[in-house]
Amino acid sequence: MDLEDRITLDPKVLVGKPVVTGTRLAVEFILDLLTNGWSEQQILDNYPGLTHEDILACIWYANSLVKSERVYQTIP
Repeated sequence: MDLEDRITLDPKVLVGKPVVTGTRLAVEFILDLLTNGWSEQQILDNYPGLTHEDILACIWYANSLVKSERVYQTIP
């Protein structure tokens, strides 16, 4: 399974937030854990349905959003 296949957007699940496929764990939640100092092993221990690849997919998803961001300056 490719990383992009591990992230699902479904309006019926968590109001359409991106989630790890087959779970109700939002990408945002996994990223919050990481940014709050949780190690990958702590996440995997507390959420046994997740895999290393799922965590990588969350990071990949966030990275793909940042890469597509653009700031446009308006010229007066």
